[in-house]
Amino acid sequence: MDAQERKYIEMTTKPVARLVAGFAVPSIICILMTSFYNMADTFFVSRLNTQSVAAVGIIFAYMGIIQSISFFFGHGSGNYISRALGARETDNAATMASTGLITSLITSALIGVICLIFKDPILRFFGATDTIMPYASKYFHYIVAGTPFISGSIVLNNQMRLQGNARLSMIGILSGGFLNLALDPLLIFTFNMGVAGAGLATAISQFLCFCLMVRICGLNGGIAINVRKFAPTLRNLTEIAAGGLPSLARQGLMFLSLICLNNGAAIYGDSAVAAFSVTSRVIAIAASILIGFGQGFQPVCGFNYGARKYLRVKEGVRITLTYGSIYCTVFAITAFILAPEIIQIFSNSDSELLRMGTIALRCHCVTFPLVATIIVSNMFFQNIRRTGPAVLVACARQGLFFVPAVLIGNALAGINGLYAAQPVSDICAFILCLPLLAAAYRHLSQDSGV
Repeated sequence: MDAQERKYIEMTTKPVARLVAGFAVPSIICILMTSFYNMADTFFVSRLNTQSVAAVGIIFAYMGIIQSISFFFGHGSGNYISRALGARETDNAATMASTGLITSLITSALIGVICLIFKDPILRFFGATDTIMPYASKYFHYIVAGTPFISGSIVLNNQMRLQGNARLSMIGILSGGFLNLALDPLLIFTFNMGVAGAGLATAISQFLCFCLMVRICGLNGGIAINVRKFAPTLRNLTEIAAGGLPSLARQGLMFLSLICLNNGAAIYGDSAVAAFSVTSRVIAIAASILIGFGQGFQPVCGFNYGARKYLRVKEGVRITLTYGSIYCTVFAITAFILAPEIIQIFSNSDSELLRMGTIALRCHCVTFPLVATIIVSNMFFQNIRRTGPAVLVACARQGLFFVPAVLIGNALAGINGLYAAQPVSDICAFILCLPLLAAAYRHLSQDSGV
């Protein structure tokens, strides 16, 4: 029995709870490490000045663009690969793996070049003020240089994870994360590069992470990357779009929401921009654990949906929603109580940053327990190729409801409107999600004859 056959039997017969937990742990570690080394830039540059903290937050909007493109190709190709392996179509899976990766490298490189050519107006659009601009520009140059490798690492991580090789993808992500954590203080302080050192550390670590992941992606029954399998046909690109559009919408609208939030906060000064930037990073770390748990569910869902084992898919949904909701509730209560202490870590003795960041974080915590249903439902729709509901839910929290909440809230209530924007958006997205989730569940029940 070869490795791929063993993988198929494991994914379609092993208890669902054990599979989800087994894949969730390395996924959580991977995404936590990604969040932590993103946060590391914020932590180390906070030792410089408030403008450097704000600059990292400004460039986080550009990272949102790259992540949206990368998740589009990574989830689009990865979800197809998962279903293809469940249906035992190995050749199709191999073609999709190479097509998804190479197309993402070309696309992200082109975006990076365009953004570098129009750097100043783009940074202004992202929310950079006159005092933030010099720091944002230095950081931006190195992030653009590492753009293709950032994108490639994200695509490979998702492809490997959706094949059930989360532990292998963890090795690549951890290697890049630990390297970034080591290089940040070395380049920022020892070599006196300041905020530019944080950007260079990210670019170097992502390059090495990408190289390692290309090397190991074919192990343990996984699909190796083969340039000769690159086939950007209309059929393949359509399949990528079907599986990747929800991720593109979710990540792309996160980028748009950050721009709106940065521009809205800039009215109230650099401390406000920095405060919302720090809060966004803290919530990103919290959400990463939930997303990691959901990612543990995704390969189980994809394999078993492809193998037409719908009762196992439904069981996976129930398990993931239950434990995800419990986690979000525990985090929300803890972070609400400890908000001042959490924000203090990144405040650099800026009392206004501390005050505004504490309020913003507590507002996030009020509705954070609802986020589990929104995120897990979106992943579920995406894996069973219900593209319409997946895109709608992906758009809801960070775009359909959040952007109007920011614009209207800021106009009517000033900074208090900015504080309230995310809770209002979470409530609306949760209400939208419930009937769509019920409909998808009924669809599976009909197919399984239950």
